[in-house]
Amino acid sequence: MDYQKGRGAQLNTANPFSQTQLTTEHVEGIDEEIPSAPQTEVFLETPKKILSKVDSPDIPVSFSINPYQGCEHGCVYCYARNSHEYWGFSAGLDFEQKIMIKPDAPKLLEKEFLKKSWQPVPIALSGNTDCYQPQERKLRITRNLLKVFVKYANPVSIITKNSLVTRDLDLLQDLASQRLVHVYISITTLDESLRLRLEPRTAAIGSRLRTVRTLADAGIPVGVMIAPVIPGLNDSHLPAILQAAAENGATSAGYSLVRLNGSVGELFEDWLRKNFPDRFHKVMNGIKALHGGRVNDSRFGIRMSGEGNTAKIISQLFKVAYQKHFAGRAMPAYDLTRFRRGGNLSLF
Repeated sequence: MDYQKGRGAQLNTANPFSQTQLTTEHVEGIDEEIPSAPQTEVFLETPKKILSKVDSPDIPVSFSINPYQGCEHGCVYCYARNSHEYWGFSAGLDFEQKIMIKPDAPKLLEKEFLKKSWQPVPIALSGNTDCYQPQERKLRITRNLLKVFVKYANPVSIITKNSLVTRDLDLLQDLASQRLVHVYISITTLDESLRLRLEPRTAAIGSRLRTVRTLADAGIPVGVMIAPVIPGLNDSHLPAILQAAAENGATSAGYSLVRLNGSVGELFEDWLRKNFPDRFHKVMNGIKALHGGRVNDSRFGIRMSGEGNTAKIISQLFKVAYQKHFAGRAMPAYDLTRFRRGGNLSLF
């Protein structure tokens, strides 16, 4: 099969939970049907609960919400790919073309807020996959979730690669006026040619920077997340990204290092050989240098920051640029006292 433009993964990796696999053994197989370019399919999911407990000490929230499973953005490095295997799909092309939607998410969130036991804490939108991915434009599940956050005045944190977030400026401004929202825009590079291959269906870099500016001008606390940093591909881009983010009004920035857990390792290696064959060994060795000779790492406290000399160099590079461009800037603290029991909008 020729290289599929607009897709990060170029194959479907085997699902370790499946006893059988559908494969094309040979492109000239007499009885085989050669698959065409995959099209997006949408599957309805009806969960009983919408909040996922976050047990990781690396993530500063207690719960997350994922209105979508799978993601059309096609970022080849995405750690969330492995979660698609629990649903019987592949972490490869299936993750990008088989999207599960949760239209009842707003009702389920309101059900949680109505519980007498609920204590207001920040909830992350997009803990796993992007809440502003293409399906959101017509389904508006994320927008309806934000309406619930506004109604009950519960704090929310959002991270996205999509400029569609600016559609919801009205709701975000309402939350921001009460110190109830943080928005992070993910930017991994300023090199548009690299972005097109690494994150094929995401918003262009210029659009993301304009999104940062739009949010900042609207009074919404906005930061930039550089994730993942990949040695030999985008690690040297850190200073320029931080400068551009600060110039467009970002008040905070962070980063995390690449880790290729599970099937993501196979997908990334295949992608790297096809896109940057001359840099294959340099990049893979750089990734291994972050994780004690492995490409994967699941250890809390280390998996996102890495260890060793390469990790230290990246950390220092980030710190110097951050101090230069973000000194005196910080996200405002959430106001947990605003929560409205029962969603009562009355002042009395």
